[in-house]
Amino acid sequence: MPSKPLDFRSDTVTKPTDAMRRAMAAAEVGDDVFGEDPTVNRLQERLAALLGKEAALFVPSGTMSNQLAVRAHCRPGDELICETGCHIYNYEQGAHVQLSGVSTRTVDGEFGVMRIEQLVDLVRPLDPHCVRTRLVCLENTHNRGGGRILPYKTVEAICDWAHNNGLQTHLDGARLMNAVVATGIPADGWAGHFDTVSVCFSKGLGAPVGSALAGPRALIDRAVYHRKLFGGGMRQAGVLAAAALYALDHHVERLAEDHAHAARLAEAVRGIDGLELRPPEVDTNLVIFHVDPRLGTAAELAKRLRAGGLLVLPLGKRLIRAVTHLDVTADDVDRAIEILRTTVRDAAAATQA
Repeated sequence: MPSKPLDFRSDTVTKPTDAMRRAMAAAEVGDDVFGEDPTVNRLQERLAALLGKEAALFVPSGTMSNQLAVRAHCRPGDELICETGCHIYNYEQGAHVQLSGVSTRTVDGEFGVMRIEQLVDLVRPLDPHCVRTRLVCLENTHNRGGGRILPYKTVEAICDWAHNNGLQTHLDGARLMNAVVATGIPADGWAGHFDTVSVCFSKGLGAPVGSALAGPRALIDRAVYHRKLFGGGMRQAGVLAAAALYALDHHVERLAEDHAHAARLAEAVRGIDGLELRPPEVDTNLVIFHVDPRLGTAAELAKRLRAGGLLVLPLGKRLIRAVTHLDVTADDVDRAIEILRTTVRDAAAATQA
């Protein structure tokens, strides 16, 4: 009987552990729309304290958390500045435009990292012909940047520049805890430079559902109002909040295992002819590599890998992403490396035949 495929497509594919399921089953619940779910309230208080913010709001997804931040910070006719490859710009269906009437001004970073000198002239003049520059959004770690950790000094400089120019700042910190574990800089050390921060529980932390937005209490109160508009009001959501609380208690420090597994996978990719790491260094748990045309497209190689028992994610015509996570063991990494080597060798041979 064929073994179960190894799923390296994303850290969102993790399933709750048995202990997490028990915590969910035992959760005390209430109606969260009325603010009466005690487990949700504990999670929100816990995350606000962790990030050094006044308040936090539990929501179904990272997209909703980011869009609530945009909505709360901005008005229709405002503009946000973000890096060209960021999640808010690429993977949220242009929700900032559709839902809030906010436009974007993008900056080409290097694997997700913008430089302060790229921003200094981007604030629009106060002119009726122009949108109003209002918000700067950063993403840490950066998904399309290969799990890149933004340099701390760069984050500090960009946020200082933004605040000195009357702008607000938001951090898409879906994988912020990966940056915390990899650098040793605490969560509130990163978050302290931003007015609002979004954190996801359903990626490396291994919870089944949920993200949260943290920031000033007045802004979070506005986000509660807009969450209802966006369809994010949940009722007895404590069963989900319990999973997030369990993740914060038990799954943060273990992210270092995912990083070590990704480093081993990346080292193997470096030794495979026809594959090239993009970026060349792997900071956390994401490994992105370029596929040489002689091996076919990224989608074609991914199809071959799937047939061999390894699931990965094509990113456009030439890039493939592999992600290590809670459900990936050291033995799984060894097996994935062997599948990758064999499949690439066979693909190269097929094109030469």
